[in-house]
Amino acid sequence: MSLIGVSIVNVALPSIQQGLGATQSDLQWVLSGYALTFGVVLVAAGRAGDIMGRGGIFIIGVAVFTVSSIASGLAPDADWLNIARFIQGVGSGLLSPQGVGMIQQYFRGAERGKAFGYFGSTVGVAVGIGPVLGGLLIELGGPDFGWRLTFLVNVPIGIAAIIMAFVWFPRPLFSQGTKAAKSIEHRVLHVFRSLDPIGSVLLGLAVFAILFPFMESRSSAFTWLLFPLGLALVAVWVWWERHYARLGRSPMVDLSIFSTRSFANGTLIMTLYFTGMTSIWVLVALYLQQGLGKSALEAGLVGIPAAFISAFAANWAGRRVMTYGRKVVIGGLLCGIAGLAASIAVVLLQQDGHLSIWWLLLSLSLIGVAQGSVVSPNQALTLAEVPLKYAGSSGAIMQTGQRIGTSIGIAVITAAVFAALDMTSWPVAVSLGFGLIGLIMFSALAVAYKDLRDRAKATDDQTSRDKRS
Repeated sequence: MSLIGVSIVNVALPSIQQGLGATQSDLQWVLSGYALTFGVVLVAAGRAGDIMGRGGIFIIGVAVFTVSSIASGLAPDADWLNIARFIQGVGSGLLSPQGVGMIQQYFRGAERGKAFGYFGSTVGVAVGIGPVLGGLLIELGGPDFGWRLTFLVNVPIGIAAIIMAFVWFPRPLFSQGTKAAKSIEHRVLHVFRSLDPIGSVLLGLAVFAILFPFMESRSSAFTWLLFPLGLALVAVWVWWERHYARLGRSPMVDLSIFSTRSFANGTLIMTLYFTGMTSIWVLVALYLQQGLGKSALEAGLVGIPAAFISAFAANWAGRRVMTYGRKVVIGGLLCGIAGLAASIAVVLLQQDGHLSIWWLLLSLSLIGVAQGSVVSPNQALTLAEVPLKYAGSSGAIMQTGQRIGTSIGIAVITAAVFAALDMTSWPVAVSLGFGLIGLIMFSALAVAYKDLRDRAKATDDQTSRDKRS
């Protein structure tokens, strides 16, 4: 639901503009406002789940998301819609880390890989059906009411999710340390300190400052000053987390997890992957609609085969990732690079009339293989050695990297494509964009290969020590 909340709105923007008389800036914030609050609350929400129970925070997140979806669907003007989308992003940020945290909590070994595989299959289907579902709802409801359905469709799904969560999830409980507290006052104080409120605020402000310049379409020189401020706030946050730990308290994030190579490398791989790959679908949609005059529904249909192949690949890879490790991720990245090269060939040959643009269905299917073979398997490997008490917050750190990578990647790559359009044609400009994404994927591949070598060396060293002992 939270992923469809991103992709379904893309095709609804023209109808929203017509129905509410929205400006270009309003439309920018329909997309960006959701992504911004989503990224800001992720880590704090993950830590809250670690402390107070992941099921309870999940239910709160779904409830917030569902109520704000109603508010979005009934919005009388663009300002109302944007406020509702900000709140919807908070709901999504609350619920998203809990799924990853619960997989960490309740599954081990090969079963964890399978669970992440099912998780990845859901991601693949959600990403693929969002644009198509949006197009169908707009067709059914018409230009005036159809865009409202793209928000209201979340309501029955949200209600069903809340009911199932109450039936299936453990009741929200405080941690063992909290149970041992002798009074309600001590319990509340313990939870408050464990949530690390100063660390939460510092990281939230840092993420906001880093993301905002890339999301504001009319960024000024003053706006871009927020980016170095965000980096400075990250440094202050790191200092505070270490200071908080030295006081004997539980920090928001145990920074020692970054000394675990699997976590550090896996987080970097995921950030690079999302910096590049998420821009593919933006470029494809822009090219088909603005470059070739295709409808929003046609643009959405191009991604359907890739989405379902992604779902299958995630399930297949999830069952094998604990056996083959980073080799699965490396294979997925190689498929993604091959898919980019094939898509460049399709676009350029289509320009000359030698090939139909619908051959993208085949070339983008390789991107689907990459999606399924990289995202969920990499999550399983990245979080494999993370302590359980930080499962939610560490998973949220990885997801925050995804959000930052997505925002920066889309902003930079689309800006490069539009700049190229001033000098060349759509096919050449889009091919340039695909080429930039390919360079980012090669960077992710280099990190994955380094991690594979590091793991092999560590295993050999341990074997040698065991033989000597």
